[in-house]
Amino acid sequence: MKQIIQNMANGETNVIDVPCPKNKPGSLLIQSKNSLLSVGTERMLVDFGKANLLNKARQQPDKVKMVLNKVQTDGLLPTINSIRTKLEKPLELGYCNAGVIIESGVNGFLEGDRVVSNGHHAEVTRVSKNLCALIPDEVDDESAAFTVLASVGLQGIRLLKPTLGENIVVFGLGLIGLMTIQILKANGCRVLGVDFDTVRCKLANNFGIETVDLSKGQDPLVNAKSFSRGYGVDGVILAVSTQSNDVIHQAAQMCRKRGRIVLVGVSGLNLRRDDFFKKEISFQVSASYGPGRYDKLYEEKGQDYPIGFVRWTEQRNFQAVLDMMATGSLNVKPLITHRYKIENAKEAYGLLDDPTALGILLEYPIQDQSILQSSVIKLNSPTKTNQFDKKMPVVGFIGAGNYASGTLIPSFKKAKAQLDTLVTSGGVSAVHYGNKLGFRFASTDLKKIWKNSKINTVVIATRHDTHSNLVKLALESRKNIFVEKPLALKLEELDLINSTFRHIVNHKKNSLRLMVGFNRRFAPHIVKMKSLLEIKQEPKSIVMTVNAGAIAPDHWTQDTEIGGGRIIGEACHFIDLMQFLVGYPILNHHAVMIGNSSEIKVRDDKTSITLSFEDGSFGTIHYFANGGQVFPKERIEVFCGDAVLQLDNYRVLKGFGWSGFNSMRLINQDKGQRACAKAFIDSIRKGKSSPIPFEEIIANSRVTLELASILRKDN
Repeated sequence: MKQIIQNMANGETNVIDVPCPKNKPGSLLIQSKNSLLSVGTERMLVDFGKANLLNKARQQPDKVKMVLNKVQTDGLLPTINSIRTKLEKPLELGYCNAGVIIESGVNGFLEGDRVVSNGHHAEVTRVSKNLCALIPDEVDDESAAFTVLASVGLQGIRLLKPTLGENIVVFGLGLIGLMTIQILKANGCRVLGVDFDTVRCKLANNFGIETVDLSKGQDPLVNAKSFSRGYGVDGVILAVSTQSNDVIHQAAQMCRKRGRIVLVGVSGLNLRRDDFFKKEISFQVSASYGPGRYDKLYEEKGQDYPIGFVRWTEQRNFQAVLDMMATGSLNVKPLITHRYKIENAKEAYGLLDDPTALGILLEYPIQDQSILQSSVIKLNSPTKTNQFDKKMPVVGFIGAGNYASGTLIPSFKKAKAQLDTLVTSGGVSAVHYGNKLGFRFASTDLKKIWKNSKINTVVIATRHDTHSNLVKLALESRKNIFVEKPLALKLEELDLINSTFRHIVNHKKNSLRLMVGFNRRFAPHIVKMKSLLEIKQEPKSIVMTVNAGAIAPDHWTQDTEIGGGRIIGEACHFIDLMQFLVGYPILNHHAVMIGNSSEIKVRDDKTSITLSFEDGSFGTIHYFANGGQVFPKERIEVFCGDAVLQLDNYRVLKGFGWSGFNSMRLINQDKGQRACAKAFIDSIRKGKSSPIPFEEIIANSRVTLELASILRKDN
């Protein structure tokens, strides 16, 4: 199927072939009929992509500080690679879609139903249930495609709370503005539209709205005063896209005392106090198309707000807009200026700077569903099937997020793994990174890996809650497995993996390898530390300080059901690393964290973990999210035999009291990812056992899960 993506590194917009996305519980697969370009938003994205790095930095000054901190802690080269990876990540364009359901996992929506959604510009798009609404029979697909944008204006109106007969000014008569004036009129308001474009002013006039044409030198303040019979207008909706502060100044000037201003577009926000103080004017910024927007519980998990408490959610705003279209109160047909087939979408994007372009619609051809829903795409890899040596590692990758695409896949490629199939849920990243990194196929179907006898090795780099089940399926398919940490989120999942692996290896006489990506073991500084510590045959004291940094409470890693929390998801690295440095099994473990006070939101990202080992060694892991970014992210100190080792951020290792060793320095940080991947691939290539013993993986994973469980019970 075809989909439109943009490269944020250079602003290039392309129509590419991608595998059909895999549907999820609570979501719909929709075959697109029409989608609408959001001229303002999509032009902003394209312009940002075309900007050079300096101009990109100027537009995001907060990100510049983060980059400088990363250079200081990680080094210049890793920082540049990280920025490049993020900018090259394909952006799926579009959020105004009308189509037909071809697969439903949701009550209330059936296959064959016509729906609107905020789905992308793609022949098939996957959308969660709360971001869809049924299209009435009276509304055609072209009109329905305007629903989401109209809801942006409707939400601004709801925040403005206009009453019958009030005088309202709408600044900006683009798509949103021209639909907003119609909704306001249907609400019984007197409306005045303001714009620089004469054609758009005439369109507004045709809807029965008075206008101020700024291109003709008409004064909006004079006209607003006359329009409001000298009182000042009751409210202003700003449907504009400008960096200037003048529009808000003018809006405040034309308002009556205690007037209201709502911003639904983009404007400079340097407010003048006198404008608002003397008249007690209220100002509010509208968040897109209604309550629920940017709430992951609502949008991703499908948890609706009770109608008795939140009457108008974004989904119910969609429904209200469609009802207005059905009755004729909202007419978008005059707003359509261009129509393009999906395959000609690049021409459509060439119109974004054309002042005559308004409603640019994309049309999707009728396709055979078996072709449309194909789950695999052949990529541009020069490698042919018969060039793969089945006795050597032939790899299928599952997942292509930031870490997988920027670090993990390149590490396996560097290790000379034979890359066959890359599987992702949505398909776009599989095609992009599959082509970039040399895979033969991109897919959204895991069966393309499980049933492929040529693939003997699987790398799992998906969200944490999927790991244990994917490991089990890979074991049952007799594949070697490299899974990104953690191995499991629950003890019962870990026990199942343990029993399954031992059954297959012991009873089936199979030499499968199962390894978790505990890459720090393979970092050059850690390898050096291990060699030095092996000389000291006595107990060791270790302090690991992890300046982890704060992550938003609603980030998926903080969700105990999806990410497992930060102890399971991240601190597992350091539990494994400490056991590796000591060289003996963990005997006891204990943890304490900030959060006992009822006033503090309980999180496991400010925790101290103490481990004791069979040889008498002990260590403490301070995993803190409340430190400053200028402090090293990771520091390891080992006290042993009248000597000390101190490692800062995998760049500088210092020895105190070590005969023949003072320091080891690297220009750039190296956490061992490449060496880890190479060790795993080499073990398969050479027929050796896994670089990390299975018993250690299970034991250290068990300690991590038990610690996380104790912390939750204690708080």
